[in-house]
Amino acid sequence: MGCTVSYWKEHIKIGNLSFPRFVGGPLDGITDSPFRKLVREFSSDELLYTEMRHIACVANDKGGKKALKFEQSERPLNYQVAANGTRFLQAACEKILAAGVDIVDLNVGCPARNVIGSGSGSSLMGDLPRLKEIVTAFRLYLKDMPFTVKIRAGFKEKNAIEVAKLLQDCGVDALAIHPRLQTQKFEGRPDYALAAQVKQAVQIPVIISGGIVNWRMAQMVYEQTGVDGFLIGRGIWSKPWKLLELKEHARGNEFTVDTKTVLKYALKHLDYMIEYYGPHGLYAYRKHVPFYIRGVRDASLVRSKLVRSDSPDEVKETLITALSSIG
Repeated sequence: MGCTVSYWKEHIKIGNLSFPRFVGGPLDGITDSPFRKLVREFSSDELLYTEMRHIACVANDKGGKKALKFEQSERPLNYQVAANGTRFLQAACEKILAAGVDIVDLNVGCPARNVIGSGSGSSLMGDLPRLKEIVTAFRLYLKDMPFTVKIRAGFKEKNAIEVAKLLQDCGVDALAIHPRLQTQKFEGRPDYALAAQVKQAVQIPVIISGGIVNWRMAQMVYEQTGVDGFLIGRGIWSKPWKLLELKEHARGNEFTVDTKTVLKYALKHLDYMIEYYGPHGLYAYRKHVPFYIRGVRDASLVRSKLVRSDSPDEVKETLITALSSIG
């Protein structure tokens, strides 16, 4: 299929909404509220997924202090949830609608052992009657809000085409597919041929997840699948500019981020983490450090100092010193 410049300038339509084709995906402990605030400094219109939260946590969240803690400036947001049944579902949907998001997503793709052990995530692809019951209830309780579902190639066996048709019949507005089995987790080559078959089998938009880290990869995957959008998960880790980079490259424009800019956003990210999490924010921040200090002189020594420090002020001072050393 032809890959024209106009395709990359067009938007993906989900329900009554539309967004640029590159979407910020959910990564537990990574694409949290502080990180989404950073992304918004580069990309104002792109859809961002929240981290996954179980509907029981949402239903029992007192005053929106944990599961529903985000800022309206992070929108447009696709609020992602997990479910293993319809208990808590109505209460969770009511709270989500009241919190102010743009879309709700049901994760039927997570391969984590504790998630599938509870009957959530990709295990639902192996129990289609229960999946249908849950999706039907979501469609009812979410009223007119756009509703999406994220799937895999299948649970133990590939059945993504059958699942995609079921979701469309239940009123889902779009689906995202990570074309690997649960047993593969994040290993092995994604089955892009299967993603193409899913795209051909349904009329709702199909977004692809898995392996998209740069524009050339996105272009190749589009040529093979004809999908409507690209969910960028691991590729956005500690790169809040990634969606803008992809959009600019897709349009034939240059886009680079120098080390000085990276460190400036590393400092800003630390401030956001402390503001959001309190002192614990420093420990949550550590997983971003290796990405931020690539290209810094004596990076291994700087990284060692940053990940061992228990003082936000010391970490900030170390980053400022590294920043000032760049000409």
